[in-house]
Amino acid sequence: MAQRAAGSAGLGETWVVVPLRGLEVAKTRLGGQLDAEERLDLVTGLLERTLAAAAASPAVDHVLLVSPDPAARELGRELGAQTLSDPGGGLNAALSAARDHAVAHGADTLVVLPADLPRVTPEAIGELVAAASVARDPARGIVAVIPDRHGSGTNALLLSPPGIIPFAFGRASRDRHVAAAEAAGAILVELEGALTLDVDTPDDLLLAEVGGSPAEHG
Repeated sequence: MAQRAAGSAGLGETWVVVPLRGLEVAKTRLGGQLDAEERLDLVTGLLERTLAAAAASPAVDHVLLVSPDPAARELGRELGAQTLSDPGGGLNAALSAARDHAVAHGADTLVVLPADLPRVTPEAIGELVAAASVARDPARGIVAVIPDRHGSGTNALLLSPPGIIPFAFGRASRDRHVAAAEAAGAILVELEGALTLDVDTPDDLLLAEVGGSPAEHG
């Protein structure tokens, strides 16, 4: 793992958690544009990019992939990530299990980073952590949100301390995470930028310009 940048020091030990439903079952909504092999290539490429970016970010101390898919976890380990088997019960339950694991191993700050952000880079992750570090108040804790490009979903979520709010991924998750932060009395930071684009629909696929093979686009 890269040496941590000074800007993230105020947030303590920072873990990135990457949830993934599975390599072959993800992105079925793109079935009209990509066949099964192309979707597998897309999902694998995006996962590799996400884990590599998190591992290379000086703001990150540990990377944890949580998935029910043994093949995904094996790939994660090959890329240097820690892995955790998804206990079932949906995305928020998987993230709760990952949070418990991270906290038990010393996490002070948690960043949830879905594995479908085509423009993820070490710098983009670092900007999120740095913004939270600048805004932090130890007496209140902090919640930082990067919404999707529609303003309704949550494409990245930083929690410091990790248990400051419950996870509320799903429909209108941005609003629910913001409301939970306000209810908890946390400092709320909301950012835009590269991570607002995810690949979930055909329009997203065109915007991302990743087509059927992310490897062809770096």
